[in-house]
Amino acid sequence: MNLLKHVAIIMDGNGRWGLKKRNSRNLGHKAGLKTVEIIVKESIKKKIKFLTLYAFSTENWKRPKKEINYLFNLLEIFLKTRIEELNKQNIKLKILGKKKFSANLNKLLNYSEKLTSKNTKLQLNLAINYGSKAELLETFKILNKKKENITEKNFNKYLLTADIPEPDLLIRTGNTKRLSNFLLWQIAYSEIYFEKKLWPDFNTNDFNKIINKFRYTKRNFGNI
Repeated sequence: MNLLKHVAIIMDGNGRWGLKKRNSRNLGHKAGLKTVEIIVKESIKKKIKFLTLYAFSTENWKRPKKEINYLFNLLEIFLKTRIEELNKQNIKLKILGKKKFSANLNKLLNYSEKLTSKNTKLQLNLAINYGSKAELLETFKILNKKKENITEKNFNKYLLTADIPEPDLLIRTGNTKRLSNFLLWQIAYSEIYFEKKLWPDFNTNDFNKIINKFRYTKRNFGNI
């Protein structure tokens, strides 16, 4: 039976869910936040140590400004109202991506990371303004600047996920089968599951079904 340390999720389908319900993409984003809380809680229950959620990509800046502002406002409200509780639950928050947001949000993200930095029950990695291609290019630049040999070991040292084990399992909701510039280096040998349900409809039963499939999947890592 496979051990499961790290689950990564592409949370796709919020906008489509909102449009179907009340013709509002923002409604879907708000509903999707509830699913985040459900999956975080279930991850703790399953003793998963690392959970990485793809919340906002470097390409998502192409979306309408009103939707972007709503998303970041939602994140601000969530952190202001819930970060103390997350800290009490022994959850560590880490941001993957460049913090090029409003001064208030940047300050709040930095505070949240510092507050929870020593927690050990679950590390919640939030990928915002994250793009794998940008991460890889930046890593090459660092290696070149430091004049270090380009080896897998040295490369891993300067990734945004340097102290995080590679994902055992990648889940994408929303019935879309692509990786969307997410952890392209890190998921080389991750088991990948594409889920038809939109993210706000994804629940603990769906999560546990995928986990159970993963636990009994034969993982070869290039071997026979």
